[in-house]
Amino acid sequence: MKLTAQEKQEVIKLVEGSELGVHQTLLRLGIAKSTFYKWYKAYLDKGMLGLEPRPPGNRRQWNTIPEGEKNLVVELALEYSDLSPRELACKLSDTRGIFISESSVYRILKSKELITTPNHILLSASDSFEKKTMFVQEMWQTDFTYFKIIGWGWYYLSTIIDDYSRYIVHWELCSTMKAENVQSTIAQALIKSELKTSQRPVLLSDNGSCYVSSELKDYLSTVNIKSIHGRVMHPQTQGKIERYHRSMKNIVKLENYYHPEQLINAIEDFVEYYNHQRYHESLQNVTPSDVYYGRQEQILQKRALIKQQSLKRRKQLFLKEKILHLNNETLYNYTVHFL
Repeated sequence: MKLTAQEKQEVIKLVEGSELGVHQTLLRLGIAKSTFYKWYKAYLDKGMLGLEPRPPGNRRQWNTIPEGEKNLVVELALEYSDLSPRELACKLSDTRGIFISESSVYRILKSKELITTPNHILLSASDSFEKKTMFVQEMWQTDFTYFKIIGWGWYYLSTIIDDYSRYIVHWELCSTMKAENVQSTIAQALIKSELKTSQRPVLLSDNGSCYVSSELKDYLSTVNIKSIHGRVMHPQTQGKIERYHRSMKNIVKLENYYHPEQLINAIEDFVEYYNHQRYHESLQNVTPSDVYYGRQEQILQKRALIKQQSLKRRKQLFLKEKILHLNNETLYNYTVHFL
């Protein structure tokens, strides 16, 4: 309960004249000693003016996120409900020109009860290929994964991913897992990548029969591609394509498919999302296509500039509000003093 200046003065006089002592008197009054001594010091320094209630203090920090930006986070989260706080923070910077950290986005959404458990969990391989790639098209990873189409049986997805950028270069849905299927996937990937013969990547695969066959080796020799294989019983060597397959199947397999075209359309949609929209944490939160087409540094520089501008804007707003608060406080003290 807040006391008026007169009530505080009465408490001070009561304590000063009490025979019980300060501690016992305040204990019976239900007033903390720290509060009393705060009043007492103010009373000794400024008299009754020191006991007058102060206007609300401005405790706002200079980098406090404005309410308008908090509302924008909520709007974006409702519009893109499948994005994580990390992805929302990146999208906010890229599409709205506002920097808000991932942790701040999380806290804002948590306060609005918009943080929920994801409907799928992305698993990751515990290891990676021992020799790290340094540029796009240095190495491709390839592998098969499988889907069951109701009434049609098993179909096999052959994919080629660029090791450095994690960009899906090409994929094909096949009815078998033969060397000719791998050959077809590689041929289309070469056409799409428009690589010269002298710029061919190394092809990393597992030791499946289609990948170690003499038929595929002969084809790779004709297109000037060197083939290497991961260790037997060690799928983490192809960790990037393994992680991609898990992420993709966690989404695509949420539906049942009754015709190959339905599955093709679903995979096509996911690849479009994965390549061009999904912010990849290991790529400094840009998309695989940003790295593949050389846009990563430009995007990161733009984000750094947006961060500086956002923090500068918040600091200016803070200083403006602080000056306004000081002016109001000065006016208040002047009014109280002369009344």
